[in-house]
Amino acid sequence: MPHANLAPHIHANVRAALDEDIGTLTPSLSQRERGTEYRDAVTSNADLTAQLIAEHTRAHATVITREAAVICGTLWFEDCFLTLDPDCKIVWKVQEGQVVEANQTLCEIHGDARAMLSAERPALNFLQTLSAVATKTRRYAIATQGLNVKIMDTRKTLPGLRMAQKYAVKVGGGHNQRVGLFDGVLIKENHIAAAGGISEVMEHAFQTTPPGVPIQIEVETLAELDQALNAGAQLILLDNFSLADMRLAVTHAVKRAELEASGGITLENVRLVAETGVDRISIGALTKDIEAIDLSMRIDLP
Repeated sequence: MPHANLAPHIHANVRAALDEDIGTLTPSLSQRERGTEYRDAVTSNADLTAQLIAEHTRAHATVITREAAVICGTLWFEDCFLTLDPDCKIVWKVQEGQVVEANQTLCEIHGDARAMLSAERPALNFLQTLSAVATKTRRYAIATQGLNVKIMDTRKTLPGLRMAQKYAVKVGGGHNQRVGLFDGVLIKENHIAAAGGISEVMEHAFQTTPPGVPIQIEVETLAELDQALNAGAQLILLDNFSLADMRLAVTHAVKRAELEASGGITLENVRLVAETGVDRISIGALTKDIEAIDLSMRIDLP
């Protein structure tokens, strides 16, 4: 997921976050124009607390982490400050994807004090949330190190932050599944029931799915796995299989299909799951059950 493809998502995420605090502006404005107008808003009445600071005051800030983490989200962080103050300078002491220790300095910021104070919370929200996703993903990647398995994300993301969180999964060493309903087929039990069965739904999928779009089907038993294999499925999700059944599933598939384990995966059991021989492990908790990394920003006058 290259940075260039992320730019529109970053700007949209930052715009929404700043609008929550400062107010809605014309969407067609360029970043520099947005910065000027946002800055005017900050100096008038949009950020009531920032008015306590004398206008045009210059300030310096330092951001540190209170705990070990994989740093992710620096582009979102920067865009928050640059949108409010296009002339601010951010000097990073760490790189995106770097593992940092508690109390390590992440960056220094020089710029307009009012804009800096208004950008602080949205910027930290992005950095600590995306770092949490990358950090959690890294733990799962380390737990399965040396095994031929991919740690995969899901669509269980925070509303509005799907692209950001999927990017963070990759930074943490994981892999992305489909972005949404539009770029991949995942046939679940209700689809199977509505279509009349596994062979029927697979036939429809092969007939109607555009070329190059992955088709995956979820199965809940070994019998359903065999039906899916006989119907030509090449990507099969094993839903809440026991470890013993996963091993049998790998034997049944005999490399005819790529198998993905899902459901009830934790750090404690992920290596056992990987050792069954499945090709992929999908974990909703990578993006759904996260605790923001504890970050702190301190401002002083230069």
